[in-house]
Amino acid sequence: MANNIAVISICSVLLVAVVVAVTVGVTQSGKSDGDSGEVKSASKAIKELCQPTDYQHACENSLSNANTTDPKELIRMGFQAAMTEIETVIANSTTLKELVKGRPRAKQALENCHELMGYAIDDLNNSFKQMGEFDVDKYEEYVENLKIWLAGSITYQQTCLDGFIKTRGESGEKMRALLNTAQELSSNALAMVSELDLSLKKLHLSGATQGVVRRLLSHDQSGFPSWVSSTQRKLLENSSKFDLKPNVVVAKDKSGKYGTINDALKEIPKRGSTPFVIYIKKGVYKEQVIITKEMKNVVFIGDGPEKTIITDFHFLQFAFEPLLAAVIGEKFMAKNIGILNTAGAKKHQAVALRVQSDQSIFYHCKIAGYQDTLYVHSHRQFYRECIISGTIDFIFGDAAAVLQNCRIIVRKPMSNQKCIVTAQGRSERREVTGMVIHNCTFTSEPKYMSVKNKNKAYLGRPWKEFSRTIIMQSHIDDIIAPEGWLPWNGSFALDTLVYSEFNNRGPGADTSKRVKWRGLKTFNEEHAKLYTPHDFLHVDEWISRSGVPYTPGMMPGL
Repeated sequence: MANNIAVISICSVLLVAVVVAVTVGVTQSGKSDGDSGEVKSASKAIKELCQPTDYQHACENSLSNANTTDPKELIRMGFQAAMTEIETVIANSTTLKELVKGRPRAKQALENCHELMGYAIDDLNNSFKQMGEFDVDKYEEYVENLKIWLAGSITYQQTCLDGFIKTRGESGEKMRALLNTAQELSSNALAMVSELDLSLKKLHLSGATQGVVRRLLSHDQSGFPSWVSSTQRKLLENSSKFDLKPNVVVAKDKSGKYGTINDALKEIPKRGSTPFVIYIKKGVYKEQVIITKEMKNVVFIGDGPEKTIITDFHFLQFAFEPLLAAVIGEKFMAKNIGILNTAGAKKHQAVALRVQSDQSIFYHCKIAGYQDTLYVHSHRQFYRECIISGTIDFIFGDAAAVLQNCRIIVRKPMSNQKCIVTAQGRSERREVTGMVIHNCTFTSEPKYMSVKNKNKAYLGRPWKEFSRTIIMQSHIDDIIAPEGWLPWNGSFALDTLVYSEFNNRGPGADTSKRVKWRGLKTFNEEHAKLYTPHDFLHVDEWISRSGVPYTPGMMPGL
C-alpha cells in the first residue's frame, strides 16, 4: 500500500510538472531554448503565461516582481494581485462618500459595493488556496472550483457597478475607474486557469503515468471515485440529507423550539462541515431570511411549497438585499418551501430569492414574484421540480444554474410591459456560467392568456455581453412569441451571446420564425450533450449524493 501511494505521489508530481510546462510553452521533450527544460527566466515565464490573457500589459505588470519560473506559483501570484487590487478599491472608495451625500440610491450602491468586494476577495482567496493545494488526482474538481470562484469574483465586481446604473452624479464613473484594474486582473486569472485546463486536456500522457492518472480519475462499480475511502462511502451512501433528523424545529403553532426562522438561524454553527437541518412546519412566516456566508451546509425542510411559506410585505427599494431571502453560505439545500414575493407588478424590481450559495440545491420549492423573482447570482446551483413565476427577467443572474423538471409560469404584467423569462448575465467569454433549462414546462397563469397577444412573452434577453441560455427537451406552451427572444438594447450582445433551443416540444417550441441572430445557435445532439447537467457542471457529485432526483444526461424517451 505504501509503495502504491509513493508511486501515485511521484506520478502526480510529474504530471503537474508536465502540465505547467506545457502551459508556459515548454515542449513535451523537456527541452526549451535554455538548459534542461528550464524556462530561461522569470521574465520569459511571465510573458508566456500572460500571452493568452485579454489584458497582457496588466498581467505582466502584476507579476513583474516575481522571482520564480514556476507557473503554478505565478498563477497564485496573479490571484494575489487581483485580491490586493480589490482591497485597494475598498480603501479608496471612501473618497466617494462625499459624492453620494444626499443621494440615497448612490449611497446604497456604495455600501453594497463594500459587501460585494468582500465576497469577491473570498472567491479569489479560495482560488489562491486551491491552487496551492493542486492535486492531480482531484484535477477536474479543482479546476472547476477555480473557474467557478473566479467567475464569482468577476460577477461580484460587475454587480457593484450595476448598482450605480440608475444613480445621478459621477460616483458610478468613479467606481468604474477604481475597479478597472481589479476587473482586468480577475479576468486574467480566469484566462490563466482556462489555459491550464486546456493544456492538460490536450496533453497525451503515456506509460505508467497515464495508467495511474486514469485510475485516480476513474469510478468503480459503486459509482464513487476510486480514491474515496470505505468510511467516506458509508457517509455518502446515506439516502438523503433530507432524511436526517432535524437539529431545530420552527412552528407557528408553538410545537417547535422557535416560532420564527430567524431565531432558528442563531443556532447554526459557523462554517459547519455537516448538515444542519431546520424543519419549518406549515405556516406563513413574514420575515426576511438571510443565510450568511458563515452558515454552511444548512438544510431547510418544509411541509410543502403551498404550506410552508416565507413572505413579507416590506419593500426595500434601493437595497442589494432581497425582499425575502438571500442564500450565501455554500451547500445550502431546501425542500418543500414556498418563497412568495407579494410586492406586486407595480413595485417593479422585487427579488423573492437571491442565491450565491455554491453547490446549492432547491427541490420541490415555489418561488413566486413579478419582476426579477429569482436571482441566480453566482456559483453552482441546481433546481429540481420547482415552480418559478414572474413577469420581467424573472430568472436572472450569472450562476452556473441548472433547472430540471421545473414549471416556469408567466404571470399577467402591467399594461405596458412585455414578459421575459430569462436574463442571463455572463460578462466574460471564459466564464463557465450559464443557464440550462432541462425538461421544464413553460406555461402561464390563466389571467395572462387574455393579454398574451398584446403583452408578448419571450424566452429571454441578454443582460450581459456573453449571455448564455440553453433550453432543451422542454415543453413550451402557446405563450411565447414566434420570434422567441428579445434584444436588450439595440444590437448589444446579439453576436456574442449563446442561446439555443434543442429538442423541445409543444405549440410554442416551433423555431422556424425565431430571430436570426449570430449568437442564436442550432445544436446537433453531440453539441447539445455538452449542456446536459453532468457535462455542463463537470463535477456533479454534490447533486447525486444529495438524494434529490437527478438526471445527469439527456432525458430518456424525449
